[in-house]
Amino acid sequence: MSSGPEPHIVIVGAGFGGLEAARNLADAPVRITLIDQRNHHLFQPLLYQVATASLPTSEIAWPIRFLLRGHKNVTTLLGTVTGVDKGHKQVLLDGAPPIAFDTLILATGARHSYFGHDEWEPYAPGVKTLEDATRIRRRILSAFEQAEWETDPERRAEWLTFVIIGAGPTGVELAGTIAELAHDTLRGDFRNFDTRSARVILVEAGPRILAGFTEDLSAYAERALNGLGVEVRLGQPVSECRADGIMLGGEFLPARTILWAAGVAASPAAEWLGAAADRAGRVRVEPDLSAPGEPAIFVIGDTAFVAGADGKPVPGIAPAAKQQGRYVAGLIKARLRGKPAPPPFGYRNAGNLATIGKRAAIVDFGWIKLRGRLAWWIWGIAHIFFLIGLRNRLAVALNWLWIYVSGHRSARLITQREPGGSQDAR
Repeated sequence: MSSGPEPHIVIVGAGFGGLEAARNLADAPVRITLIDQRNHHLFQPLLYQVATASLPTSEIAWPIRFLLRGHKNVTTLLGTVTGVDKGHKQVLLDGAPPIAFDTLILATGARHSYFGHDEWEPYAPGVKTLEDATRIRRRILSAFEQAEWETDPERRAEWLTFVIIGAGPTGVELAGTIAELAHDTLRGDFRNFDTRSARVILVEAGPRILAGFTEDLSAYAERALNGLGVEVRLGQPVSECRADGIMLGGEFLPARTILWAAGVAASPAAEWLGAAADRAGRVRVEPDLSAPGEPAIFVIGDTAFVAGADGKPVPGIAPAAKQQGRYVAGLIKARLRGKPAPPPFGYRNAGNLATIGKRAAIVDFGWIKLRGRLAWWIWGIAHIFFLIGLRNRLAVALNWLWIYVSGHRSARLITQREPGGSQDAR
C-alpha cells in the first residue's frame, strides 16, 4: 500500500460497526482502508426474511463501494484477512501483500457455533450470509416440491417437517414465518397434499423461548407461536443432527429440513491478537474498546466482549455495533486533535424487539412493554428506519404491507438448477 502523511486506519469488516466507524472518520485527516471478504454490506436483522421468501436479496444488501463513494479518504478492498502482525503493525491477507496500519479496527462479526459439533452444519445450516439465506430458501421451497412427488405418507411427512434449533429472536422469527408460509402463503398451490399439514417444530434447550426478554413477553411469544401452529419443545437439547432428522431427548424426530439458530461464535480475531476471550471467542476488550495492551487496536461488534453497566455483556445487535463504531471513531479523532479521551464506552439500550409472524411481535423498551399488532408495527418501523436508502425503505414497506394484507410472498423462485437436480433459490 502507498504511504502518505496522514495516519493510516485499517478497518476489517463492513458490518454495522465497521461501516459506522468509517463514516464517522470520513471527515478526519486520515487515510482509511476498509477490508471485507464480501463486496456488500448486509442488513442481517432481516436476513431470515430472505430465507423464508419474504424479501429479495437486493433489498437488504448494498455494495460497500456505493455506500462509501462520497468519502474520498476511504479505500475499499475485497479480501480475506488471515491474521494480524502486531509487532510490525500489519494486517495479513490471503493471496495479497500485508497492509500496514497506524490504527486497526477489527469488526469481523460472528459465525455459527455448533458447540463442538461442526459435523452438523451440512444438515442444519444457519443464516448469517446471503448465501446461507438463499440456500435455506431453496431447502424450504424444495421440501414442498418434493412432498408433491412423494406417494409414501411417512416420507411425505418427513419432507413437511421443519425443525428450527434455538429459540432466540432468529429462531422464533424463522419458525413463525415458515408456519405462515405453509398455512397461508402456499395453501392451495399443491394438488397432492395440503400444505397446512406441515409441522414446524422449534427446539430450545433452555426453559423458555426468547430468554433475553422478560418472562411475560416470552410466554406471550410462545402462545403466539402456538397459535400459528408451531410446536415448541423446551428443555430438550439436540444430541444429533442427520440428513433425515434429529435426536431430541433420546427420541429420533424425522425431518428433512433442519435450521440452526442456537448459537454464534466470534471471528478468530482473539487468535490473531493472542488476546483473552470469552467462551464464544469474543475479545475481552478494555473500557475504551481497545484490545488488552494494544491501544492502537480496537475490537467492536460481535467480535468484542463488552461488559454493560449491569455487568452483563452488551448484546450482539446492530445498534450496539453502531454505537461502538461511533465511539471508536470519536476516540481516534480526539487523539488526533490532542484532546482528552472520551469516557469509557457505555451502551445505550434502545430496546429489545422480536417478531412472531406477520401480525404479532414483542417490544421491551424497559419503561414500557408491548405485544401484539401494535408491537409488530413498531418493530417494522424500527427496521425500516435502519435500512439504507429511500428506495429500499419503500420497497420493504410495500412488500410487508402486501404480505400483511394478502399473505402472499413474492420471492418464491427456485432457480439456477445444478447438476444432479440440486437447486438454488434467488
